[in-house]
Amino acid sequence: MRHSRGIFGVAALFGFALFSAAVVAAENADDGFVCLFDGKTLDGWEGKTQFWSVRDGAITGQTTADNPTKGNTFLIWRGGRPGDFELRLKFRIVGGNSGIQYRSTEYDDFVVGGYQADFEAGDRYIGILYEERGRGILALRGQKVTIGEDGKKEVSGPTCDEKEMLASLQKEGWNEYLIIAKGNHLVQKINGFTTVDVTDNQTEKSRAEGVLALQLHAGPPMLVQFKEIQLKLLK
Repeated sequence: MRHSRGIFGVAALFGFALFSAAVVAAENADDGFVCLFDGKTLDGWEGKTQFWSVRDGAITGQTTADNPTKGNTFLIWRGGRPGDFELRLKFRIVGGNSGIQYRSTEYDDFVVGGYQADFEAGDRYIGILYEERGRGILALRGQKVTIGEDGKKEVSGPTCDEKEMLASLQKEGWNEYLIIAKGNHLVQKINGFTTVDVTDNQTEKSRAEGVLALQLHAGPPMLVQFKEIQLKLLK
């Protein structure tokens, strides 16, 4: 009988573990986020194959001295043109500069322009909001910005403690990016720190929807990786 109880006890614990795992899976399924990257292939994404691949379970963009890119090149998600959404992912970078394009316009030869959640191997530009092929820097790290109809910027803040945010970064390691776009309000966060908070009222140049893309920057050799890319559309 003691042996039987042991068997049933193990079975009960195993059943409870399965139930707990199912609950966690259900909760994750109900949070509204959809994975954009399967961790194995570039299915659903398109870019120049000489620069983009999957390595160690991550989307990988790399340039070398023997294989440079003449201009900024992008890996583009082909699943739609999100408008209001939350996008979360993990990134790491070794050398150079990169970014996450959103509500952007695609041009020829895998060139993209629009809002960019910027990051780099250094400390100067990581976390800023940049408009590729557009208005340039829209908000520096730590700024809350309102852009007027005339394009003038009213700056307030800070949105975070910059020293604490920079101290949270894992150099050449994995960090978390969260982008929230709702209406004309854009928020970017790295490792939980709000790096910019922008209200873009310049209707002539602001963008309500567009492609998502990942940037590989021209210049010295660099490597950038992305994983756990998840998108949630907002109503």
